[in-house]
Amino acid sequence: MRIQLGCEMIFQFNGPTPMIALLNVHHSRFSHLEGPDHLTTSPSVPIASYRDGFGNWCNRLVAPAGTFTLGTNAVLHDDGQTDPIDTSATQHPVEALPADVLPYLLGSRYCETDLLSNIAWERFQHTPTGWQRVQAICDFVHQHLTFGYEHSRPTRTAAEAYREQLGVCRDYTHLAITLCRCMNIPARYCTGYVSDIGKPPPYANMDFAAWMEVYLSGRWWTFDPRNNAPCIGRVLIAQGRDATDVPLTHTFGPNALGGFSVWIYELPPGA
Repeated sequence: MRIQLGCEMIFQFNGPTPMIALLNVHHSRFSHLEGPDHLTTSPSVPIASYRDGFGNWCNRLVAPAGTFTLGTNAVLHDDGQTDPIDTSATQHPVEALPADVLPYLLGSRYCETDLLSNIAWERFQHTPTGWQRVQAICDFVHQHLTFGYEHSRPTRTAAEAYREQLGVCRDYTHLAITLCRCMNIPARYCTGYVSDIGKPPPYANMDFAAWMEVYLSGRWWTFDPRNNAPCIGRVLIAQGRDATDVPLTHTFGPNALGGFSVWIYELPPGA
């Protein structure tokens, strides 16, 4: 299938402001694009691109004073399959994990393993290891938190989400990641597009989404504690230890977000 996807953000800046944007499709999906999903701006400004320490594609620019718009738009080919599932996937002993996976066992800015370790072991130590344990964690998080955009708070950590029992998709993801790491399961934070393809209407307004990947049986697997179901048309933008590593935009000065839209949908045949 062919999927149209993209975004537009409209900012107001008081003065020239440096900015980093992570809005391009992840390099693992680049070959699926019909053409490059270049970052565009209005007014036009010089853009310098680089890869960060996690391999994500980043764009540096200086936004001018006043109204500034940036966004992407592209068509991507997708196989139409849901997120892969392997309930037999096994957990690795910590001593057998590859060195580049070990950082995803450690606590990070939003994932306080030290605060939630006892809770995790009390709740999950008797569940089967591997896929079943990760699914048990996702089931718990999905039921424990109440979703609502009115609950969004950019500073909420996993421990706070556990205590407050509410949040948005990033809070679901941070809590599930933390509980997995507490149980010695490597987990990393992902941000990108999640489509409504294959789901019945009505559809909510589209937004960027967060989910996690866990390391089992020698590879990374997608789990989505917010939706807690396989998805068609999930498109990765960036991945890291938690949301600190993958902000969609990072501005080095005051600003106001005046407009925001995200789209991802299946194109009809022949379009």
